[in-house]
Amino acid sequence: MKIDGGLFGDFEGVKGRIETLEADGFDGAISAEMASDPFLPLLLAAEHSEKIELMTSIAVAFARNPMNVANLSHDLNAYSKGRFTVGLGSQIKPHITRRFSMPWSHPAPRMREFILAMRAIWACWYEGKPLEFQGEFYSHTLMTPMFSPKNTEYGAPRVFLAAVGPKMTEVAGEVGDGLIAHGFTTEKYLREVTLPAMERGLAKAGRDRRNFEVSCPVFVVTGDGDEEREASRRGACQQLAFYASTPTYRPVLELHGWEEVGRELTRLSKQGEWVKMGTYISDEMLEVFAIVADPDDVAPRLVERFGGAIDRLACTFAFVSKEQREAAMQTLHDAD
Repeated sequence: MKIDGGLFGDFEGVKGRIETLEADGFDGAISAEMASDPFLPLLLAAEHSEKIELMTSIAVAFARNPMNVANLSHDLNAYSKGRFTVGLGSQIKPHITRRFSMPWSHPAPRMREFILAMRAIWACWYEGKPLEFQGEFYSHTLMTPMFSPKNTEYGAPRVFLAAVGPKMTEVAGEVGDGLIAHGFTTEKYLREVTLPAMERGLAKAGRDRRNFEVSCPVFVVTGDGDEEREASRRGACQQLAFYASTPTYRPVLELHGWEEVGRELTRLSKQGEWVKMGTYISDEMLEVFAIVADPDDVAPRLVERFGGAIDRLACTFAFVSKEQREAAMQTLHDAD
């Protein structure tokens, strides 16, 4: 199992963070589209690292178009000498239409076409094929030599797709190189809903699971002492409540019989009761969504719960000591 660390924070700190992640043995560094652009930190990370993989997890696809993302991804992959993976996500309709002022319709078919359009653009650049992509949502039919990159030595970057529902998950299996499962995912949902949908997508395209990676961020509640552990617990409950309030993610709750909790959290979110919402995550729910354990037991519990199901773990917790980090990394790296 590969382990990815977060590359979050201000740009001034990127150099130190990427050097630490690489020195500590992390396999990848991820940048997310939150309060800043997800691509820019990875340019700095590429400059100040040598081997560690770099990935957006995620960049919002529908805030952009296939040509924008194809260009950005090519540049980062070429500059990092083949170490970049573009991780895309759809976001939800209110963000696309009201935050980004972009069109929203049929997210799974649109995402499938978005990725296929990028692949057509890259085929033009790397293989010399004519650019003749015409779809329902995107059309790219013009490319002149002046706008075609010349530094094509490392080829096309890999494409990972974030998905929660079965339709988007099937798209990931069909046209992506990897799947980014949502943090709001339980073992039951992953094994009973996500992985079967992914396999259907792979089968549709005649692809092999061995050439496909599943990445997943996992909630972890831990700490060195009661005070740290309680702070970790409160933070996890707040974040889980935020996710649970989103109707798009309700199928995860429904699988466990907690749909009423989701409806109440949606109501509270509309009232701005963000702090109160965290109190609705019961101990039972927390144990299902998160690894709740002492620091030394976190890695074995992760392997027990997700071994054989995921290939990459997005590390969401801080190691208490160097010794615990090294032991945990070894345990996770040894896991199938």
